[in-house]
Amino acid sequence: MSITDKILNNAFKRAESLCINKDSKLIFFSDMHKGDNSYADDFAHNMKIYEDALLYYYQADFTYFELGDGVELWENSSFAPIYKAYKSIFDLQLRFHKNNRLHILWGNHDMVFKDKNVVEKMLNKFFVDKQSKDKKLLFDVDFKESILLEIEETDKSILLIHGHQADFMNYVFWKFNRFLVRYLWMPLQKTFAIKDPTSPAKNFKSSIRVERNLKNWITKNNNQIIIAGHTHRPHFPNLGEIPYFNDGSCVHPKSIIGIEIKNLEISLVKWQLKNNITTKEVIAGPKNILLY
Repeated sequence: MSITDKILNNAFKRAESLCINKDSKLIFFSDMHKGDNSYADDFAHNMKIYEDALLYYYQADFTYFELGDGVELWENSSFAPIYKAYKSIFDLQLRFHKNNRLHILWGNHDMVFKDKNVVEKMLNKFFVDKQSKDKKLLFDVDFKESILLEIEETDKSILLIHGHQADFMNYVFWKFNRFLVRYLWMPLQKTFAIKDPTSPAKNFKSSIRVERNLKNWITKNNNQIIIAGHTHRPHFPNLGEIPYFNDGSCVHPKSIIGIEIKNLEISLVKWQLKNNITTKEVIAGPKNILLY
């Protein structure tokens, strides 16, 4: 058994179970990499699109799942500038949370969130008032590694992970990669536009390897359906193919991509600006999830 298989097995065993049914309305986004709104912040140019999409899903009574790398804590050592840059988005997520419709996974770029003590330490540096009601409401979310969506009255389930579980260097040696990104690749990228080779989003061979590892695990585990992110490469299988779905990212050029499940039908959706208006386009599906 490979090391990545063992990591994926553990993520599956530790997954928090949630039940869904035909009335459930779910939206999955990942890989915002929200930064400090500087020129190095890839999310900044999609902020309006993302905020408009999130407001739509809140008003339409969807439950929001963030599948990791919601914030960029490799390039940024502090959470404070991220919160200040995107306070309106965090406030909107808080509205989901107050309605019990918010679930957040940690990825490799925000893997520090797996340690509750680290989260609290980070927040105390930012929030002067440690008894602040806003702090408690915004950050009492239980950041998870994995979630298992169990479909009522069926034997089907959907495993939600970030996807770096199938990427040995970004799961086991994420601190080393973070060091390289923060102190080597980011300065080189700013100066010479050199791509970061540790990132599957910028390294085609790495993306293919991650996808292959995930698909191999799926076939070994009774075709367990997976929805992941990490590679930034949206993927929507045809019926009869290995049920690996990828929700893309929120840092595509002038667009964000995600996955919806409604009436137990799954779709890949793209939000973008057209004539200064945020619009949604279904780019794959809908397909009945029970047919996978």
